[in-house]
Amino acid sequence: MQRNYPRNFIKRKLILFTVACTLFNCSEQPQEEQANPPIGGQQQLEQQQEQEPGDEYGVLESRLVAAGLVDIQSVDSMVLVDLKYSTTDNFVGVDVYGELESCYLQPEVADMLSQAQQELSRELPGHKLLLYDCVRPLSVQQILWDTLQKPEDIKHLYVANPQEGSIHNYGSAVDLTIADPQGQPLDMGTGYDFFGELAYPTKEQELLASGMLTHEQVANRELLRAVMS
Repeated sequence: MQRNYPRNFIKRKLILFTVACTLFNCSEQPQEEQANPPIGGQQQLEQQQEQEPGDEYGVLESRLVAAGLVDIQSVDSMVLVDLKYSTTDNFVGVDVYGELESCYLQPEVADMLSQAQQELSRELPGHKLLLYDCVRPLSVQQILWDTLQKPEDIKHLYVANPQEGSIHNYGSAVDLTIADPQGQPLDMGTGYDFFGELAYPTKEQELLASGMLTHEQVANRELLRAVMS
């Protein structure tokens, strides 16, 4: 599923730090993608449920490769990966990815992330991009949607409606941050899956003035946006 998206389009969709789908409307689906099914739809989920326990995510990973997605670390080994939905450190509180621990993306997106990593290495040698979420099966999108405790009229601002899909479902978006030379994430002012105002770029200066964010936290955010632009 190869496409030539405008560079600025994908870059905008990649600037997602520490918060999944808070900074952008992830339900915004590129029109070119509508002719192709997202990864892990209902039919695939039903097929997986018929398999023996433990087989599901090995099959899923094979399906991602067959769909033309690539493992980011096969493109750039400097990029770090810690899939939060393959842990309990997420707003769902459970591991919804199972054995899937690698970050799969569209080849164009992986290449752009590699370019961003190179730029980060020039700016701050030893620092690395740290990816928290990459391609997301549509079945998992449904779990996130059902779990999120937000009013229905604003729910889509935080998690894309699975009926419409997210560009995460196509391997065209990531959640990420920056890690220091020891592999520890820089302080961005919030943890992962934080859905409050502290995550809003439009409120950073107001939050800085009120002391809710520090100069270091805002500078770290600006660094991430700079290398992703």
